[in-house]
Amino acid sequence: MPEPAVRVVSDVHAGFGALAAIARLGGPLLILGDFLNFIDYRTGEGMVADILGIEFARRAALARGRGVDARPMWMEAISVYRGDFGADLLTAAEAQYREAAEALGDAEVYATFGNVDHPELLESVLGDQITILHGSSVEIAGLRYGFAGGGRRSPFGFTASPSLADALAELGPVDVLCTHVPPEVPTLYRDVITGLDEKRSPAINEYLGAHEPRLHLFGDIHQPRATRWRVGGTLCVNAGYFRATGRAVMLTADGAVC
Repeated sequence: MPEPAVRVVSDVHAGFGALAAIARLGGPLLILGDFLNFIDYRTGEGMVADILGIEFARRAALARGRGVDARPMWMEAISVYRGDFGADLLTAAEAQYREAAEALGDAEVYATFGNVDHPELLESVLGDQITILHGSSVEIAGLRYGFAGGGRRSPFGFTASPSLADALAELGPVDVLCTHVPPEVPTLYRDVITGLDEKRSPAINEYLGAHEPRLHLFGDIHQPRATRWRVGGTLCVNAGYFRATGRAVMLTADGAVC
């Protein structure tokens, strides 16, 4: 196998031990969002469990997996919580971002944010340490990489609020497109475990049709039908679910997937 020039991960969700191991390997590292672990839908672990309790978090995860409207459950849990849920959530998020900063050390990192990230807090904690991109591009190992984060609004202020479509419009042609969510391709946006159609963006399809980058890297879908799919002249590759796999997608100097 050729030596990788770039490593790519997505959906870290507080898997910072594995992230530190990847960072120590050296070379450019791309992180395509979702640094934070809001709820691990397999175990219930995460910020919600730390604040509202693991039992509630597991019930919420189960409801989502079954496609049940969990809003009444959330409203009830927050109404009886004795603290300030929003403030405590921000505190927990900042603590996780500081763990990410420690894990990454002095690695060369280029990142964007996911739908369960807090873009302003991410910038505040990690902005001086790593390069955070949205609607802009950078040359890495001789290729032009363009980044567009987010996807859609998440609850409790954890939202990738800047427009993904606007960010894509600002990019122009790149060799490798990096987003958090997949294009609007059912094989790539349907989760085979939950049975749900997850976040996706038709604006990405429009970008791929207009510019045909050689590669499109994304994450967000934890258990997709396929991790690779070709859209026109572009190979689309799901780079997650890093919290579960602990593995990075590796690219050669010419942008080929190892």
